Amino acid sequence: MIIGVPKEIKNNENRVALTPAGVSEMKKHGHTVYVQATAGLGSGFADEEYAEAGAVVLPTIEDVYAIAEMIIKVKEPIASEYPLIKKDQLLFTYFHFASSEELTHAMLEKGAVCLAYETVEKTDRSLPLLVPMSEVAGRMAIQQGAKYLEKPLKGRGILLGGVPGVPPAKVLVLGGGIVGTQAAKMAAGLGAQVTIMDLSLPRLRQLDDIMPANVNTEMSNHYNITRAIKDADLIVGAVLIPGAKAPHLITRDMLKLMRPGTVVVDVAVDQGGCIETCTPTTHENPTFIIDDIVHYCVANMPGAVPYTSTLALTNATLPYAVQLANKGWEKACAENEELKKGLNVANGKILYKGVAEAWNLPFNEEIALANA
Repeated sequence: MIIGVPKEIKNNENRVALTPAGVSEMKKHGHTVYVQATAGLGSGFADEEYAEAGAVVLPTIEDVYAIAEMIIKVKEPIASEYPLIKKDQLLFTYFHFASSEELTHAMLEKGAVCLAYETVEKTDRSLPLLVPMSEVAGRMAIQQGAKYLEKPLKGRGILLGGVPGVPPAKVLVLGGGIVGTQAAKMAAGLGAQVTIMDLSLPRLRQLDDIMPANVNTEMSNHYNITRAIKDADLIVGAVLIPGAKAPHLITRDMLKLMRPGTVVVDVAVDQGGCIETCTPTTHENPTFIIDDIVHYCVANMPGAVPYTSTLALTNATLPYAVQLANKGWEKACAENEELKKGLNVANGKILYKGVAEAWNLPFNEEIALANA
């Protein structure tokens, strides 16, 4: 198969979808890989390394899209890329369709095959291609939250871990999945007083067993959230419903209950956000203030630590990418239920229920897979 790796052009996105080691693996299976010039530079991989691994380096993004049967990316295509996408071209990347109606319609109209990292799902309901970036984002949420709590950045002016004689900051984490767990561990490690909420009692029991003494678990409901935000210094939104919009657990009216300078970090912003006032921001302009509350809503947080993020992501995606390249998407999805669940759009149809529901569009429960 002919594989293309374009340079990411979303604001301050420095990750790359395939490392030189990944190119070498693809070559071992007999595939041809084209990489756009400087695609890996932000992650620390020079064009020469890709060439040595067996890739052909092309000068422009147009060249890569034009020649590739399968495009491997990190972030969803943006508007300037839509015209480059060909009918039946396979795109393997994060899409988060439920947060962008424009992207959804664009991919339907282009007739692309869109296999989304975030909905590839194992039999135990885990999301193997979301986990590594969720781990990074959860840890980064605390780093960024701690920074924006500083007074020069309009925060409350509180040190996350406190000092002897001065109590630590209070951190509220909404969601006990991968993001929430990593955020709670990171905040606890810095000495904060942490509360983590989730809807699942079994999950809260697990968290109670593994978390240090400065982490408390609590059932997530409107009453408990409303009470907790009144004295929280940092709130991390870590709610995920795979492939669908996140529910708004904190509404605009609830901001008035918080103390001025409180920081909210909504890691779920690329799925619509679980804090109503959060809208996607960039690393260039990461925050905004509403009702004296600092909002950090960067939609590609792991892009700020691209070396770590690229290695973590490609460790997870490469085995699936190899299957797609070896068998073609139809046979690979017919034989691998995990990959099949990653199919969001194909043949001009929506194949993932959460996406269809988000935009009130027809949902096609099944697609005829060749070689099935």
